[in-house]
Order: sequence, then structure tokens, then C-alpha cells
Amino acid sequence: MSVVPFEVSGPGAGRPVPARCGSRLALPVVLGLLALPLITAAHHSRPAPYGDHVTVHARVADGTAAPGLRTTGRAVEAYDKATGHPRWTYSREGARPLALLPAPGHAIALWSDGLVTDTARADGSGVRWHRAIPGSAPWLRSPAAHGATGVLQPLDPRGRMLAVVTPHRIAAYRSADGDLRWVLPARRGCAFEPARSVRHGAALMVAQPCGDAATPWTSQLIAVDDLGRIVPRRRPLGNELPGGAPADVGTRAEKELAPPR
Repeated sequence: MSVVPFEVSGPGAGRPVPARCGSRLALPVVLGLLALPLITAAHHSRPAPYGDHVTVHARVADGTAAPGLRTTGRAVEAYDKATGHPRWTYSREGARPLALLPAPGHAIALWSDGLVTDTARADGSGVRWHRAIPGSAPWLRSPAAHGATGVLQPLDPRGRMLAVVTPHRIAAYRSADGDLRWVLPARRGCAFEPARSVRHGAALMVAQPCGDAATPWTSQLIAVDDLGRIVPRRRPLGNELPGGAPADVGTRAEKELAPPR
């Protein structure tokens, strides 16, 4: 219990003595110090973004060979090719991996909720980026998706560019940072079939069957590479990281997007 001092003599005897300025400031400071543990606890109890859970099972030295990749139930697992022992596992709450695309330094996964992720392949040190594929979750759950066959496609030998093929569009992402570089919508009345895609040299050929029987077969097969749809006299894209492309390089594919970020 606190005691409020009173004046005992002189004019105004019996009135409370005003609290000092230092006392008024002390109370907020004390309350702030008491709140710090609660704020810290709330920070550490926040759920991981996108429901991510990455577990590192074995530390690896620099220069160690890239691990193999596989799915184990509801997780992506990287494992030592020599021993078969897991290096790291990555899972997401409420989703399971449908497809994996190994690339130098990257472990790219497609999940049942329509999310594409990229994890540091060597050591699982972090999930670099997440990209949602609009409207893809219902299709991925249907037999028409053929278990997501052909949805993830590399667009260059070094895996620097990734294509995500769905019935309505082909979207290309820069694997270094997940930046969306170009989008190719399916022709009206037609739909891409990821499971019916093949590589021919540097080109990815994707079937685009159409409901109109009058549509020529040449329009029902699309060729793309890291620069977008392969057509005569197209302008090149600047798909390098910011600062890596010449200033005069355009950024046009089938659909223009924002300049490199």
C-alpha cells in the first residue's frame, strides 16, 4: 500500500503533496519492463509464414555434393545420395507436395494448395520464396491434373528460369528470387495440357488442344523458352537479376509485366 504524504503546517495544511515528475515517469517505465517478456513470448509464438516447417537433420560442409530430393508423405526431403540419410525435411501445414523440380542450388516444389516454393537445396537453410498459382488448387485435386505431371518445367539448362504450366496459362519465374517474368495465357477456347509437353532442344513444347475443330493444329502446340513464346522477330527479355541486364534490353513476352525488381 502506498502512502501519500500530506503537509502538516502552513497554508493549505492537509492537502496532498503533488507527486514528483520522476515518480510520474517511473510508472510507464516499470510497466514497459514488465511487458517485455510478454511481447517476446508473443513474437516467438507466431506461426511460421505459409505454415512452413523446415527441419535440418545433418549439417553439411561447403562444397558437399548436392543432395537428392524426394517426397515422403507430406514433406519434401533432401537426402545424402551416398548414405540415403536425410539432410533436411520441409513440410507445410494443410498441404502436401505434388511435384519436385531439382535445379542447381534449388529445390522447387508444387503443393496441393497451389503454392510453389523454393528451398535452399544444399542445406535447407531457408525457403527462399513462395508463389501462389491462381485458381489451381481445385484443378490439382482433380484427375485431369494427372498428379501434377509436367506442371513444373525448367526453361534453361541451369535452372535459372522456371515455367509453371496450368490449363489457363504458362507463367515463368526467375528461380533466384521468384520474380514473375512473363505470362502466356491459353488461346480462347483452348487449354494447355502440362502432361503433354516435351522438350526439343532449348524449347519446351506444350499441347494446347482447342474445342473448335476448325483451329489448325499449328495453333494447338505452343513453343516457349526462357524468353517467352517462340515467335519470329521477338524482342529479348532481361531476365537477369537487377543490375545484370543491359539498360536497353526490353521486357516483353506474350504479356508485359513490371520491369526487373
